[in-house]
Amino acid sequence: MKLRGPARPLHGSTELCGDKSISHRALLHAALSPDESRIQNVLRAGVTTAMIDCLQKLGVSITGDGNNLIMRGGVWRQPNGPLDCGNSGTTMRLLLGALAGMPIQVDLTGTPALECRPMGRIARPLRDMGASISADRAPLSIKGGRLRGCEHHLKIASAQVKASLLLAALQADGPTTIYQPGQSRDHSERMLRNLGINVHSTASAVRLHPNGRPLPPTHLTVPGDFSSAAFLIAAAVLVPGSKVHIHGVGVNSTRTGFLDTLRAMGADISIKNCRERGGEPVADITARHSKLRAVEVRGELVVRMIDEFPIFAIMATQAEGTTTVLDASELRVKESDRIATLAGELRHMGVSITERPDGFVITGPQQLSAAMVDSQSDHRLAMSLAIGAMLADGKSRIQHSEAMRESFPGFADVLRLLGAEIY
Repeated sequence: MKLRGPARPLHGSTELCGDKSISHRALLHAALSPDESRIQNVLRAGVTTAMIDCLQKLGVSITGDGNNLIMRGGVWRQPNGPLDCGNSGTTMRLLLGALAGMPIQVDLTGTPALECRPMGRIARPLRDMGASISADRAPLSIKGGRLRGCEHHLKIASAQVKASLLLAALQADGPTTIYQPGQSRDHSERMLRNLGINVHSTASAVRLHPNGRPLPPTHLTVPGDFSSAAFLIAAAVLVPGSKVHIHGVGVNSTRTGFLDTLRAMGADISIKNCRERGGEPVADITARHSKLRAVEVRGELVVRMIDEFPIFAIMATQAEGTTTVLDASELRVKESDRIATLAGELRHMGVSITERPDGFVITGPQQLSAAMVDSQSDHRLAMSLAIGAMLADGKSRIQHSEAMRESFPGFADVLRLLGAEIY
């Protein structure tokens, strides 16, 4: 991808593809139900395509048109070979939880990058519940068994670990309680309650009582992905003269730490037409060009904006003062080491950034220089560098920009419609 900066003002309205996290969970809940489920606006991209392919190999019927799917699942069958999770950590982690109670043995593989990502934080508690898992990193094999309800004490607040354990808890012989050091995304709890499952949650604990019956069907229209909206919000705030409307975005408070942080920086962002869709809050967002001031991000706010730090770093380059990110060591075990790769590529664009073991420090505002940069096949880094290129003083090229299709397949088209120069 090539972009020319400085960008002209961005104007217009758009709707987004379905939320990645909610799409993953909706697919799995539907796959566990023997009845017919209908899910609309499912994200169809690299990460969810891996989940869909794996579920079909497990015998789940999945048909439909584009982003609208009809599914029928139940008890899964033994696949003919290993399940390839691609580069999707969410697919592997959530499948482990669902497979933990299935009477089959399954091998899970993925890309070399996925094989570097930690699975022990899920494998160990699933073993305590009765599943047999061969390793703490991919490739690995899981053999399901009769699961017992357990108490789990998470050292890190992780929505993926929690979601995986809740999928296993549905199949256990008693209640399961998950204690967490802070609140993480609560999509699983909301969706399971919407399906009639007895789930009680607080900021520090989640408790599920299984009812011993298969899940009922899922009927859901997936909200627009907030993490995708973040790139368009950032572009509107950063490019002078811009005003962008985004319709139907999920605004779950466990996901919107980025919005809270931008408002603290002085960004002009409004939220209107709040409503609920499938147990999830949804709204329309308008973002306008704004002058930003530096902030410090740490603690529970990090969990609520963990996917937005690459684009947040771009915004920090334009804020007056010194922006500091702390307590974000989880960024080092994402699709890439996002602290190291982000810092390296921003330096190619002339940005002065200081790495920390658990974050980074940027003093702004800084002028970005046009450059050739490499996303390292990390979708969020690719899109963040694209927004950075819109602020630079010439034509930039982003290598491995195809990674954007992992979570936001129409990213370039949406930017063009809003007025960006993309070649």
